[in-house]
Amino acid sequence: MALRHKSAIRQHRRSLRRRAVNQRNKFLMKTLIKKLREKIEAEDREAALALLPAVFKAIDKAVAKGTIKKNTGARYKSRLSRQAQSLPVKAG
Repeated sequence: MALRHKSAIRQHRRSLRRRAVNQRNKFLMKTLIKKLREKIEAEDREAALALLPAVFKAIDKAVAKGTIKKNTGARYKSRLSRQAQSLPVKAG
């Protein structure tokens, strides 16, 4: 694809930068969500609840940067917090 206009070339460079930012934010968010889901799967309530603020921060950042939609972020947060809170408390 040959971009001829200066504005088209600039826009293409900008789109590549935005794509890189979105990929970084999404990758960080997905990695943290995966770690949290592993804690939930292992029924480690304390570790899951400790990881929750970091996951929420990553989700909020992705929403703020426009990487994911607002409602998608809210849905992730709602489901993950509900799953973490519903884990049984270890007696000991």
